[in-house]
Amino acid sequence: MYLPKEKKQEIFTAFGREQKSTDTGSAESQIALFTFRIKHLTEHVKKNRKDHVTTRSLTRLVGKRRALLDYLYDRDIERYRAIIKALGLRK
Repeated sequence: MYLPKEKKQEIFTAFGREQKSTDTGSAESQIALFTFRIKHLTEHVKKNRKDHVTTRSLTRLVGKRRALLDYLYDRDIERYRAIIKALGLRK
């Protein structure tokens, strides 16, 4: 797989709510992981335009990330703003 265990733990530590490598369930850590995967798949799709399976997977990941961002927006606007700023996402 393209994402080693160490990289995942690094993402969870950097963006997780509790700043621990074991914080895999918080919305912030999941959004950060989805963002990393989206960037990776975007580069792949740019090189392989006819790879429709990966394109569909990319679209699903973007939808999952959007749903988590909407959840954060509804529950805690400050956490939402912090993760948007940290990841450099735009709305």
